[in-house]
Amino acid sequence: ALPSAKMGCFTFIKVMMILFNLAIFLGGGTLLGVGVWVTVDGQSFLDIFGALSSSVLQVVNVSYFLIVIGAILMVIGFLGCCGAQKESKCLLMMFFSVVLIIFIAEVAAAVVALVYTGLAETLLTAVVTPLLKEKFGADDSFTHIWNVTMSEVRCCGLNNYTDFTDSPWHKEKGTYPEPCFGGSLPLAHPHLSGCLLQGCFNQILEDIKTNAGVVGGVAAGIAALEIAAMAVSMYIYCELDQK
Repeated sequence: ALPSAKMGCFTFIKVMMILFNLAIFLGGGTLLGVGVWVTVDGQSFLDIFGALSSSVLQVVNVSYFLIVIGAILMVIGFLGCCGAQKESKCLLMMFFSVVLIIFIAEVAAAVVALVYTGLAETLLTAVVTPLLKEKFGADDSFTHIWNVTMSEVRCCGLNNYTDFTDSPWHKEKGTYPEPCFGGSLPLAHPHLSGCLLQGCFNQILEDIKTNAGVVGGVAAGIAALEIAAMAVSMYIYCELDQK
């Protein structure tokens, strides 16, 4: 009775592995599709979802982020699904390796985020601030993303209002973006009123600290899923080894 029970357990875990990775593959495909949609037609995406979204992802170009994450998820889903279905030790080992690399990268990123928040701010400033001075007011999609972000998060620029000094918007209109004034344009000294709102980096950092429990819970959940996926793939691999 034991071998058949063991075989039944193996089959059940194999089916669960296939279904789980099929869901990951489809989810990755959806994210990839949305990423391509944002890249090709960013304005229509923002018109539909812009007002609803106010996350850290809007600080950088969300489309490339979605494409990368979607592609990675599709690769993971494909390797896991095919590896389990075809009982391929090679694919299962590749699946295990990819998930392990991602897990290690996430742990490293978490440590860096906790220890080197100042470094993250420096890197973001070095990358994003020149983009604001170059594109804000010239690139419609980029300008809209930032306006929505600043309105929703109630912040101004990445560091402060001076991020927009000498931008195409500032040169053309002689003032700072409307969200920097909390919705009402001042009659005089716009530069003084502009500094009433803090930069988006600090504001988002405050939001993350406020919701640290939720962020930590989501991170822990993702980590647990990754560990479970690695354990299951290794179990199937070892069972195939004994066949």
